[in-house]
Amino acid sequence: MKPSLSPLLLFVLFCLCPVSLRAAQTPLAAPAVGEIAPTQCLVLNPVGRSGRGPVHTDALEKLIVLGITIEPKAGNTITLPDGTEETWTTLSAEKDGVFRSKAFNGGYAAFTIPSPKEQVMLLEASGESMCYVNGTPRTGDPYGFGYAHLPVLLHEGTNSLLFSVGRGELRFKLTQPKSPVLLDTSDTTLPDLIVGEKTATWGAILFANASTQPLPAGTLTVRLGTGHPLSVPTPPLLPLATRKIDFPLDGPAPTAPGTAVVVVSINFGKLNRGDTTKFTVRVRKPTETYRHTFLSEIDGSVQYYAVNPAHPLTPNAPLPALVLSLHGASVEAQGQADAYESKSWAHIVAPTNRRPYGFDWEDWGRLDAMEVLDLAQKRLHTDPQRTYLTGHSMGGHGTWHIGVTFPDRFAAIAPSAGWISLWSYAGAARYSNPTPLQQLLLRPMNPSDTLALKQNYAQEGVYVLHGGADDNVPVTQAREMVQQLSAFHKDTTYFEQPNAGHWWDVSDEPGADCVDWQPIFDFFAHHALPTEQMVRKVDFTTADPGVSTWCHWAGIIGQAHRLTPSSVQIRLDPGKRRFVGTTDNVALLALRCKTLTADGLLSVELDGQKLENLPYPATEKTLWLRRTSRKWSVGMPPAPTDKRPERCGPFKQAFRNHMVFVYGTKGTPEENAWSLAKARYDAEAFWYRGNGSVDIVEDAVFDAAAEHDRNVILYGNADTNAAWKPLLSDSPVQVKRGSIQFGEKNLTGENLACLFLRPRPGSSKASVGVVSGSGIVGMRLTDRLAYFVSGVEYPDCIVLDPTSLSVGSAGVRLLGFFGPDWSIPTGEFLSNP
Repeated sequence: MKPSLSPLLLFVLFCLCPVSLRAAQTPLAAPAVGEIAPTQCLVLNPVGRSGRGPVHTDALEKLIVLGITIEPKAGNTITLPDGTEETWTTLSAEKDGVFRSKAFNGGYAAFTIPSPKEQVMLLEASGESMCYVNGTPRTGDPYGFGYAHLPVLLHEGTNSLLFSVGRGELRFKLTQPKSPVLLDTSDTTLPDLIVGEKTATWGAILFANASTQPLPAGTLTVRLGTGHPLSVPTPPLLPLATRKIDFPLDGPAPTAPGTAVVVVSINFGKLNRGDTTKFTVRVRKPTETYRHTFLSEIDGSVQYYAVNPAHPLTPNAPLPALVLSLHGASVEAQGQADAYESKSWAHIVAPTNRRPYGFDWEDWGRLDAMEVLDLAQKRLHTDPQRTYLTGHSMGGHGTWHIGVTFPDRFAAIAPSAGWISLWSYAGAARYSNPTPLQQLLLRPMNPSDTLALKQNYAQEGVYVLHGGADDNVPVTQAREMVQQLSAFHKDTTYFEQPNAGHWWDVSDEPGADCVDWQPIFDFFAHHALPTEQMVRKVDFTTADPGVSTWCHWAGIIGQAHRLTPSSVQIRLDPGKRRFVGTTDNVALLALRCKTLTADGLLSVELDGQKLENLPYPATEKTLWLRRTSRKWSVGMPPAPTDKRPERCGPFKQAFRNHMVFVYGTKGTPEENAWSLAKARYDAEAFWYRGNGSVDIVEDAVFDAAAEHDRNVILYGNADTNAAWKPLLSDSPVQVKRGSIQFGEKNLTGENLACLFLRPRPGSSKASVGVVSGSGIVGMRLTDRLAYFVSGVEYPDCIVLDPTSLSVGSAGVRLLGFFGPDWSIPTGEFLSNP
């Protein structure tokens, strides 16, 4: 095993280009002092296909992965798998300094940046999905937010920057940081203060280390207005890293609306480094819309939701209703809440989806919506029977998706201008005549298949709203859903506003009609959720118990075929103390008996089989039923070590539960450099796409016994990461230099990439996600796997090689799902020859 390397030495190593990318052969003027703004680059048309799927093709990326020298030079070519070629051409910036090209629909831009000395600069670019800086991957700014200011190291001499660009244009410059430690106010997460309410909340600010030295824990000091300063520790930060850090806001109740000044300082004592900045937060009247911040259970980061508060007409009004409203793409939650006229009987609550684009209300966006719903119901003391869901555009899709996933949480839903699914509108991957392996590869995406779960809508009232001339989301999306519902749904209303576009407002009342449509609120007012004791029949389908488990008193806990839709149709006869129904693809079923008295026997009839004279369950008042060999029997809940909804995969489930990234330092210098850079790249990507904040630690200081209920993402393999042994010594998947042992199967070579997840030892809920490779080529192959893209999912385990960048799914060597006991023999796996 290699000796541990210092963080500084690791930094120097990862700044060395792990692949040979020669400087683009384009003449550039000498850089101006303090800023480098190139006016010319080389561009390359797309050399592969990406889309919204787990594997993609890319001829240039394949060369990078293999470590083959790339020479961006006018007239040089890249050969595609079919033998055709794409040629590098020269492109000049337009008068506004922006590079625009038809090639930037998945193509590349290459720059040569001369530097008279080694220096740290801030990379400020937008339009790119990612960038290689001297061969090291850094996150991009595809949505043009403008707050990605990433510290990068320029070597003395020439430097190469290679951008992958997907939205038609690229803005790019390098600027000198004002100091080695930066507080950046371009991406704050802030609450509003409320007149008359004591301030005790949270904010977050960007913190950057623009130096080649790792920063130890420091001190952040915050002063709100003229109040007393509060000091809190800051997390350590890697060289050239950026992170969102939280801070408390505490003070007396504001007395008048307006703004309050916040001063934030960061200090690193003996290092004699620090920075100070200030900004304002809004002070709102209790009757105005406002932002409320909270610490997310996903990663511990500060998030917010916006509230348009109810204005009760009388002091003794009933508990208010809650309308959860989901915003569209590029829209902030605050703007969503402001689009409504306030209601006397309902709070309107707008979660964020973690970002204006975020995750299409899937993945972490869905988690954010449900977390906000739970928090807001408790904080605002709303009537749980009067909870409703609506949203516009991307939020309309979110309404379809979340409404069908959690049908017992909403009395009625109202999608406006909503698209159906990732397949109907957003370009999700499908295969024509798919092979069994391709079917298994795409099966983790089944929770996104709205139509496969459509029967769940029968439990909710549905009001569908769409503009008849919508040029963004075609009205055919709404018409298709109404047609699908007509076959079984008895409580659907559809209104199509003639000649209206995507965003429209036809009345002179406050609020935008495309979201604040009075007939929708009239529809909501006539719907209420039943209490659990009122429900006599449950008809429920889930694609993943890890996403959606319960519907009223029935829970689908385990599946026979993982991530294939599972359903239960079951009736409770209270007078007979009897459950009668049918199931499909259910291996473990839970029935809550809280609505029945404990003084008698129970009976169950499932799929034609009778179980009689069953004692009332003493534990959790829940009856557990297992199906093996097509026979049902009374069983026990899953053991803490078994798959269970809290921890059942697939791979992306590891990126939650306050995950910590652990990079390896025990490999070769090149492997160690990759591990650190990949951990930082993933942390940047999760910050950019999901407003996230992730701890990154090296394996030598990671304490596997501490915080054992926290998820871990491990970068490297058994030879390169010291955390492997305490976390994964019992794993049936063992990745080493030169091989991957998968049960009794041994895959050899140093070009294999591997993602998998396992239960964390000693915990009943925590997982270990592994981003690994059998060598540096396999490790680099993981760099651009799209696990932070909404709807893109990976199974419990997948192994692929660089041919995947030429032939797609044919380059997947092995994939599948571990069994209920997390073993290979009880699981479902397929491999390519």
